[in-house]
Amino acid sequence: MSFGPAMVALVFALLGIVVVALSVRTVPQGYTFVVERLGRYHKTLSPGFNLLIPFVDGVRARVSMRETVLDIPEQSVITRDNAAISANGVLFFQVLDPVKATYEVVNLPRAIETLAMTTLRNVMGSMELDEILSKRDTINARLLQAADAATASWGARATRIEIRDIKPPDDIVQAMARQLKAERDKRAQILEADAAKESQIRIAQGKLEAAKLQAEARERLAQAEATATRLVSEAVAAGSTSALNYFLGQKYVEALQAFANSTNQKLLILPTDLAGIAGTVGGIGEIVKEVFGGGRPGAVPVAPAPVGAAPGLSAGSVARVDGDAGAKGPWGQTPS
Repeated sequence: MSFGPAMVALVFALLGIVVVALSVRTVPQGYTFVVERLGRYHKTLSPGFNLLIPFVDGVRARVSMRETVLDIPEQSVITRDNAAISANGVLFFQVLDPVKATYEVVNLPRAIETLAMTTLRNVMGSMELDEILSKRDTINARLLQAADAATASWGARATRIEIRDIKPPDDIVQAMARQLKAERDKRAQILEADAAKESQIRIAQGKLEAAKLQAEARERLAQAEATATRLVSEAVAAGSTSALNYFLGQKYVEALQAFANSTNQKLLILPTDLAGIAGTVGGIGEIVKEVFGGGRPGAVPVAPAPVGAAPGLSAGSVARVDGDAGAKGPWGQTPS
């Protein structure tokens, strides 16, 4: 069997296609290829189009340069105060040097995961339970520092470590719940005591202000009574009894009002003439005339008629006030 020129050309064409296919390498974005030549590291291929020597150069590893997530399995930890807890987390790392990540460690993700588990036990085992539960940021920072220092020789960098779950024993959880409830009850009692104290202070301050206002009102009322008494005394001394009749009538009406408002008084007997109230009105009229100039200048005030006597006083009582020694009282008795 003979091979013609056409067959030879076809064979060479196929060999050329194979050589070209083996020579061309296209690296995706986010990856780098580590290339070996005759079993030794030669170069690193960056993303894009690259050429290799067939049968001499070979791709040793395809390394992802993106950030990778690793789950830290749940670990049993004995804290410094001898509390048994379990915890797990998550770790983020990124390859910075693909050559070291390929030749300095075998199975980089597995190595970083194991390192994170041991570091987690060491860090949490050196802390007490209360610190572990309240200082997660501190634990994350210590874990990140330890993991970053260990992975630097592997050409990688730990970017973040987060504690995901911390599970104390059930009895400790119950004890913590009781402690939390007691603390909240204590705060509630303190707040209630402070509120009661503030309320008592406010009430006392209100009573003090009210007492001050009442004392001031009584003082002003006493001043008014003193002024009124002085004016009445001056009017009586000047020979006018109208003001005296007015005040007597006022006291009479106030006494009647007090009797009427009494809860125990059901029957009210008036011993005097009700028509005497008109005397009060007459007395007020005389005062108005004297104040506003109704009388003649220098005129001597005239005593009111007997019918104008103040309530509770008869005509004889009014005459007694004006100086009539022979007048009689409201019931016909002779005043002493």
